[in-house]
Amino acid sequence: MKQLTLLTFTFIFFAACKTPVHDQHADTAKVNAVLDSLNATAARADFNAYFKLYADQSIFTGTDATERWDKKQFMAYAKPFFDKGKAWNFRSMERHISFDTTGNLAWFDELLNTQMKICRGSGVLVKQGDDWKIRQYILSTTIPNEQMDSVTGMKAAIEDGIIGSYPVK
Repeated sequence: MKQLTLLTFTFIFFAACKTPVHDQHADTAKVNAVLDSLNATAARADFNAYFKLYADQSIFTGTDATERWDKKQFMAYAKPFFDKGKAWNFRSMERHISFDTTGNLAWFDELLNTQMKICRGSGVLVKQGDDWKIRQYILSTTIPNEQMDSVTGMKAAIEDGIIGSYPVK
């Protein structure tokens, strides 16, 4: 009986050790597919397919300091662009994806070739069943360090007003 118990324990132990938390290679491919689809559906102005990639409780943060929208707000903002048949056309040049230990949460950052030149997309995806959905997306422009003083001067008048509207902490 002791041998059977020991054998059973050993089998369970090794089976548990060989069971991955998640298939990182497959999940990486799925997350890449979602992000590639995000860019492709925007480029062809497919509103429904584009927003199907976002979780219901998602947040989109744009390049302007005033652009932080939940999914419904972002849909309302984006609809006129999609209705014209031309949204935006971003192409990923470099992408990095990471996962938490459960395999149910992924985060990414990527460099994008856009009409604004190089931008950075970053965000978080959650696994819902077998699907990955965008929970947060942040689009930011990149500014070469040599140009930072000049750009700061150009945006100061607008952003000083925004800064002043927040309480001092």
